[in-house]
Amino acid sequence: MLQSPSDTFAVDVNDRQIAYWLFFCAAVIFGMILLGGVTRLTESGLSMVDWKPLMGIIPPLSEADWQHMFAKYKQFPEYQKVNMGMSLEAFKSIFMYEYLHRVLGRLIGVIFIVPFLYFYFTNRIKQGLTPKLVIMLIGGGFQGLLGWYMVKSGLVDQPDVSQYRLTAHLGAAVLIFSFILWTAFDLVSERTQQPIELRWFSYSLSGLIFLMILSGGLVAGTKAGYAYSTWPLMGDSFIPSGLYDLSPLWLSAFEDITTIQFNHRMFAYTIIVLVALFAVKAFRANIQGSARTGLFALIGLLILQVSLGISTLIYHVPIPVAAAHQIVAVAFLSASLFISHCLSRASNSSLSQTI
Repeated sequence: MLQSPSDTFAVDVNDRQIAYWLFFCAAVIFGMILLGGVTRLTESGLSMVDWKPLMGIIPPLSEADWQHMFAKYKQFPEYQKVNMGMSLEAFKSIFMYEYLHRVLGRLIGVIFIVPFLYFYFTNRIKQGLTPKLVIMLIGGGFQGLLGWYMVKSGLVDQPDVSQYRLTAHLGAAVLIFSFILWTAFDLVSERTQQPIELRWFSYSLSGLIFLMILSGGLVAGTKAGYAYSTWPLMGDSFIPSGLYDLSPLWLSAFEDITTIQFNHRMFAYTIIVLVALFAVKAFRANIQGSARTGLFALIGLLILQVSLGISTLIYHVPIPVAAAHQIVAVAFLSASLFISHCLSRASNSSLSQTI
């Protein structure tokens, strides 16, 4: 069904300014997710063993400061069980990844809060938008706490963070990013003719891509990506032995590395089929304008993401490729959200069209 072409609107200047600010915030969060992935892949996340939301912005400035930080790191399991004998120079390298990750998190807070206060006190925020911006602000604060809660899990007995907390941290970041992006789309998108019968298909596709990203968090948290460096088979078979062997059965999906990698692959195969089906339906329905451009982007990003996923496996998780695989997943979700938003703008008073 196609929307009536008469439904158009002019974008308010204030709305456009706020949208550009939100797009910028989303772009910085996108970079934050990439840096978080690199921090994880370089095993740098446990190098900062305390959390100082205000004073933590100041890095070690002298050799004595570095020695003090290194001495604190030596008291925890990662040094004692994994990095015993590490040099100070090697510690500085992993410390800086985590330090920059935390600093960028604080910078995002500033980038969000200062313009928000400006827009609010100059009455530039339209009715109904302020609660959404407040939710974003609260979500950002919660994300910082969740990040430290994740790090704490690796400072007790085992030098690995909980895969549950890591996945929650990743998922929260992607949710905040998606909410900001969708809100920005709301402020600048115009109505165009679109096949609205694909609306729920696109929503479901976006939801499934988000679940696949969460699945990737479990892969990262359990290091399941190292388990089978073969494709399309896992070892010598498509369905590996030991699948869902834990008791209770459902626990395997979260704690058994064979099952976790298998499930991540199945998510990928399912999404490939659904994107292909969605694309066929969308082109037959004559999807138009920005949504059509978004569909081409979705297809291109899918091809890139599949290539990166296979490369990550067969080359045994090289850091640049694995980091690209994570961030392209977020870009892939963004394209899906853009298409979903375009279809959500369609009017109920539409002209029918048979696919």
